[in-house]
Amino acid sequence: MSRGARTLLREEAIAPERAAAPALPLKGLAEPLVDEAPPLPEAIPLEPARALVLADLQPPRAGPIDSMLRWAYRLGVPGPVLAAPLRKPAAPRLLATVATPLGGERAAGMALRAGQFLVHGLKVPIDKVDFASSAPLTPPVQRVVQGFTWLRDLATCAPREDCAGVAERLLARWLKANPLPGKGPAWTVEHAGLRLLAWLVHAPLLLGGDARLRGEALAAMEASARYLDRQVARAEDGLGQVAGWCAIVAAGLLLPDGRPRRLFGEAGLLRALGELVADDGGVLSRSPLAQMEAIALLVDLRACYDAVDREPPQALETMLGLLVPPLLALRMGDRGLGSWQGAGATSAARVDTLIAASGIRARPGKDSRHWGYQRVDAGKATLVLDAAPPPRSRHARYGCASTLAFELSHGEQRIVVNCGGAELAGGTVPVRIEQGLRGTAAHSTLVLDEANSTAVLIKGQIGKGVEEVDIARTTVKQKGREAVRLEASHNGYAARYGLIHRRTLLLGADGSGLSGEDLLEPSGRQGKRGKIAFAIRFHLGTGIDVGLSDDRRGAGLALPDGSYWQFRLGGDSGEAHITIEDSLWVDGQGRPRATKQLVVEGLTSRSGGRFPWLLKRMG
Repeated sequence: MSRGARTLLREEAIAPERAAAPALPLKGLAEPLVDEAPPLPEAIPLEPARALVLADLQPPRAGPIDSMLRWAYRLGVPGPVLAAPLRKPAAPRLLATVATPLGGERAAGMALRAGQFLVHGLKVPIDKVDFASSAPLTPPVQRVVQGFTWLRDLATCAPREDCAGVAERLLARWLKANPLPGKGPAWTVEHAGLRLLAWLVHAPLLLGGDARLRGEALAAMEASARYLDRQVARAEDGLGQVAGWCAIVAAGLLLPDGRPRRLFGEAGLLRALGELVADDGGVLSRSPLAQMEAIALLVDLRACYDAVDREPPQALETMLGLLVPPLLALRMGDRGLGSWQGAGATSAARVDTLIAASGIRARPGKDSRHWGYQRVDAGKATLVLDAAPPPRSRHARYGCASTLAFELSHGEQRIVVNCGGAELAGGTVPVRIEQGLRGTAAHSTLVLDEANSTAVLIKGQIGKGVEEVDIARTTVKQKGREAVRLEASHNGYAARYGLIHRRTLLLGADGSGLSGEDLLEPSGRQGKRGKIAFAIRFHLGTGIDVGLSDDRRGAGLALPDGSYWQFRLGGDSGEAHITIEDSLWVDGQGRPRATKQLVVEGLTSRSGGRFPWLLKRMG
């Protein structure tokens, strides 16, 4: 991320009164704490993570009649003709009422009843919203308005009779602005799929009042289903295609004469899931928000099967079981998610609601090679490392150049974080800093020459940079207890600067200290001459007061929970020194919060350099 983009991050910090960090007692910081770390064994590198492997899911087995119906429907034969060729098409109606176990955000639902959309902390008056597909809304607001994701929030906040009127008024406005399937954000496959599924799942909020509106809504459901039948293969990415297929299957379950559509949709959905998810259950965009969306779609779809008393394909339940453990791997000590690939620090309550609705009981995945995140738990501490290349351009949603960044928490206190929140830009996070939030400098890792380790492009895309990550996970004996050591390297700076970044992290067995080392090694046989600027960034959690030692090689961190930590550079880290800069962190409500960051910076030889450091709890 450029210096100008970093300045934007500082300007958006919303608590300027904290700009001047108080001087903290720094007793003992002059000691080279890094040298106290135990000797580390040689690590055995794992297979390089060159690419993410696609899961292979087959369509459910079908008899000859079902296979014929699926084939004919795919060719365009209307569903009523296939389902009941000797009678007139059935009148539009819903065959069952869905009871989804997945709740929404009560605060957002209450805001709707008060006349406002609440989108990642931003209040948008409903009366001022243009529901037309061509309306110039920010991406998060477009998703809420055109995807009808607000229906879940409204259904959660009050009994149906108290909020059905709000839902009906908004539906009537949307139908008036979008009478027919067309173009624009309202008619992307993802928004159309989210909208149709929301209509079907939350139909009691929409269809209990005016008969004319009920007829228009049922006609719109059928028209949207036919639109998705034709357009689902043209989705923008894998998650959008899964949303479209889920809506098709739901329509096949809940609308009359739907058997051919259901068979067609089930086959397409399982293929799409196989292309969305890697072998270890992580979505290929590597985004926690996309992972959550995939789980939510399957939970709602399973509820549609339950509504008509039909067993879903076993592969759907298997997929839910695959999707949950990788998501749990990103939970920090406060049980909220870390900030990765554009996501903010999603709240614990939201994650708990989703996991409970899924019905899956699982442990967090710790060594997810394809999902790309390594997790270590020790004592009260949790460490998560990004140990894979950024997502491929065809999978990226809000791709971030975050390779080898880490987050650390102790108890419920987040100590080292990433800024996060690029995907939430357009709420209270300004759109203009979205690319900056995706850059390497917005993550807790090393940056060379203020350049991103992987190119960050517009519209969430990722360019050239990191292509290969080597990762080794070993166990080290520490005072009779086992500690985990992570060693990883990436080649994102090799082509431009001829250097490989290698990072080693050892979390103490009791969780009270993290010793690390960042190395720059020549990528060829001979290093280049000259020097190059580097910066190792440690973005700090909200509420942490930080002060520097006199020699600028150490810092003291006073945490809100009353604990005190020290950060210290090793004795052989050259002329590197520490500075304190402003930063921001996007919280679980999508709001930017003012924070600080420790920056280890200096010049290093183009032939490489070594920078050991230690973060340790005192007392």
